[in-house]
Amino acid sequence: MAISAVARETVFALRRQIAKIEGTLPERLQAPAGAPLDADASPDLTIVRRGLAAALPDAFLPVGVDPLDAALSGGLPKAALSEIHGLETRDAGAVAGFALSLASLILKQAQGLPVLWIGTAEIFREAGFPYARGLQASFGIEPEQLLFSEAPKLVDALWVAEEAARMTALAAVILEIRGNPQRLDLTATRRLHARAQSAGRPVFLLRQAAEPEPTAAPVRLIVSPAPAVPRETVAGPLAGSIGRPAFTISIGKSRTALPGQFTLEWNPDERVFDERRGEEGRAKNPVPVVSLSGGRKDPAAASGAVLAFPAPRSSDAISSATGDQPPPGQRAAHLSPRRAG
Repeated sequence: MAISAVARETVFALRRQIAKIEGTLPERLQAPAGAPLDADASPDLTIVRRGLAAALPDAFLPVGVDPLDAALSGGLPKAALSEIHGLETRDAGAVAGFALSLASLILKQAQGLPVLWIGTAEIFREAGFPYARGLQASFGIEPEQLLFSEAPKLVDALWVAEEAARMTALAAVILEIRGNPQRLDLTATRRLHARAQSAGRPVFLLRQAAEPEPTAAPVRLIVSPAPAVPRETVAGPLAGSIGRPAFTISIGKSRTALPGQFTLEWNPDERVFDERRGEEGRAKNPVPVVSLSGGRKDPAAASGAVLAFPAPRSSDAISSATGDQPPPGQRAAHLSPRRAG
């Protein structure tokens, strides 16, 4: 007997509830073509028909680098928990800079809504607070758009994060944790992920000096600083200068399970990411090179270093004119016998 439409929708609703509890994406298997989605469906819902997955529009935050967005199946999920790891304590600055770059991309779409950054007193004492003047210059974030909550203990920070994750008055929530604390277990991340799905807002879990462990986050990115290249000018790279901030991004976990490593540069003027490629890590110049001149057998030799020699004396000029031969009755200095005694 065929399953009625009411029973089928009940099964779909149960699948969504189970997916929220487990921290995974719900799937509609063998859904009829053209079937409308429910109003209470999760905004990052993925419909699977005959082995093909199609994500709903506006469900992801594109990073802006096509290879990375393709590996993440569209970007970072907007209504989900995402992990951003730094393997060492000294990578805290790079992790924070990458999170601020993502916050800048989010604030472009959520005008007027602030971002809440939550951490413990230990975290802010070790890594410090973002500099207000630098926020505006490098990321276009006004000081009033970034709120901070300093909790005395980890249990308090988790409570603040869970309450903030359900608020639609925030553009995003950032929770910064150090290491692998026992309280940040699978159950705690499931609660954060479920509340992010319910509010339709991203929650970023920044982890300093942390090892990967099972969590409910569908995406985990490992961030480390990349060496900056010299600034580009019209005349070429400016020697001795420091260029844009760069990050090395490794995919530790994603929906597609595709590994990958990318070097991204943050453009503080355009406030977008650029991928660094090429032999020196920068995208190759697309301008074609001028072809070699025709009618020549061999190309010109490479120029060497220019050395400054003293001007020749008059006697040296005479010697060179006579073929460097000494006058009659004289012998060259290197042919004279050594003096003994």
